[in-house]
Amino acid sequence: MPARLKWLSIVRSPVGVTATVLVLLVALLAIFAPLIWGAQAQAIDTSGTQQGPSAEHLLGTDALGRDVLARVLVATQLSVTLAVVAVVIGVTVGTLLGTAPSVLPRWAGRIVVGIVNVAVAFPGLLLALFFAVIFGVGTTGAVLAIGFAMAPSFARLTQTMSAAIAGRDFISAARTAGVSRLRILIRHVLPNIAEPLIVNATVAAGGALLAFAGLSFLGIGVQLPAYDWGKLLSEGLNRIYINPAAAFGPAAAVIVAGLAFNLLGESAASVAGGRVAIRRWTIPRLPQPTTRAVPTVSTGTILSIENLRISYPTHSGLVHPVRGVSFEIREGESLGVVGESGSGKSLTALAASRLIEPPGVVAADRLEFNGVQILTAPEKTIRRLLGTSLAMVFQDPLTSFNPTRRVGSQLAEAALEHQAISRQDAMERAVERLQAVRVPAAARRAEQYPHEFSGGMRQRAMIAMGLMNSPRLIIADEPTTALDVTVQRQVLRLLERVRTETNAAILLISHDIAVVSQSCERVLVMYAGRIVEDLPTAELYTGARHPYTRALLEVVPDLDTDREQPLGVIPGRPPAPGEVPPGCAFAARCPLATAQCRESDPELEIHNHKHRVACWNPVESGTRVTLSGLSTPGAHAEAAPVATAGGMK
Repeated sequence: MPARLKWLSIVRSPVGVTATVLVLLVALLAIFAPLIWGAQAQAIDTSGTQQGPSAEHLLGTDALGRDVLARVLVATQLSVTLAVVAVVIGVTVGTLLGTAPSVLPRWAGRIVVGIVNVAVAFPGLLLALFFAVIFGVGTTGAVLAIGFAMAPSFARLTQTMSAAIAGRDFISAARTAGVSRLRILIRHVLPNIAEPLIVNATVAAGGALLAFAGLSFLGIGVQLPAYDWGKLLSEGLNRIYINPAAAFGPAAAVIVAGLAFNLLGESAASVAGGRVAIRRWTIPRLPQPTTRAVPTVSTGTILSIENLRISYPTHSGLVHPVRGVSFEIREGESLGVVGESGSGKSLTALAASRLIEPPGVVAADRLEFNGVQILTAPEKTIRRLLGTSLAMVFQDPLTSFNPTRRVGSQLAEAALEHQAISRQDAMERAVERLQAVRVPAAARRAEQYPHEFSGGMRQRAMIAMGLMNSPRLIIADEPTTALDVTVQRQVLRLLERVRTETNAAILLISHDIAVVSQSCERVLVMYAGRIVEDLPTAELYTGARHPYTRALLEVVPDLDTDREQPLGVIPGRPPAPGEVPPGCAFAARCPLATAQCRESDPELEIHNHKHRVACWNPVESGTRVTLSGLSTPGAHAEAAPVATAGGMK
């Protein structure tokens, strides 16, 4: 639904209609009341002072004979204006404080968070009084006092929501593309937290009205000859037993206006939210993009990892979910990584993308991408290198896109960050890339939001985003999860076509060994944070030597599987990262384990030129490992057909 129509939906409920009418009434009074009743509110009549309600003066008169009702109506302008200005100050300062930890150094961010936590612990009215003493008596001091008193609550709200958004995949994608932290904050985080900020700001306007009335009532707010509802209430309270209507008028005004803003805020909760507009465009012939230069060393090896280790601190010490991983990917190569959940597959890919965040610690003897040591190179060089040469395709495409921005705009941003092209050219390139990944009606689709795409279409758009520059490596982390088999096949074929046309290397992470065997030239099998086998796909079904690899193949059903029997499973479960036992981590589940396996962890050794295995008792060729032990060689040397997402293997 367009944003304009969503806002109109506020009036569909009785509460929304009431709130809208009241707010419009308050706004109209604020604009026109001084013009209509201004002269009457200032007219002094010494012969009619402190009169009670009458047909001529519905709320009576004050000590100078001025009409109280006219003064209440005229005071609407100053009361509402001051409340709105205070809310703007509170939201602005609170948002700056709440987002500061995202862009400041860690030590400075902690100081800001500590200050906010201390300020939130104090009641808002107490803070307002404290700031009123600092800024002084008067209208300006009251505005600043109430605005700064509101800021801590908005800062805490902004911090909480920003932290939730920061963990989304589209933020990780923006970081991979090299987008700066400030730009991520402005373009991705703030639009996604706009809804609760708008709602809370609307509700806070009612609170600000009450706070101003309180300060003016106490004599430290608006000063004579100016007056607001609080000042009128203070004057009326002095003779409440003589003329209660003089106090009732401004009190009712504060209640009605505050209630109007609160009800409007509640009604807006379901429809508020930021939307970033995008221009329509045509598709002329595309110029060749000019990419900013990144220093690289051409060796044919795109990614080289040696002895990669990832650690996280816990209450009992460090845990190591990735322990000494080493491998290489050459240009144009497709490498699959398989293993159960918790084996370290995704963490290894995130480390290669520089997306492991504190408190995680990444160490390696060598971690080179495109010939650059990314653990020691300058941050600017790394961001530019990864932004132009690395593409990430995350598991859930819905969370990988910013839901508040159109798809075309998000694709264009990847090019704008790293290519010397105009915004219009970037938009056109986004449409071209959507066409390249077979998205129908690409120009129209580019103007849609991510929720308007199907799951398979979003995954294609994610791949298109990765192709906005000229990636040399595409990391696809479970790209076919939650997709039906037909769409899985289309996505895998698309990745293969991209690899063929661009000569980009592909690192495909998957739980499904059958999918990897169909899509990749080489397979890495990971278990408990280590690579236990590295072999060509052509040898997977006939030459795999590690019992874990054989067990993974064994549990994949094929066309000869007895449907009357339960599906095969590997007994036991992988060890938790902090509970890896001595020796081989798979020993407790392995039918071939010996005492040596439980005492000493085998190294990943070369079996032949393209085959590495880490096992004390590697399986001989032609021997089949079942879930309970070994079977005689020969009968099962050739693999049976295996049903996969893309057909049979």
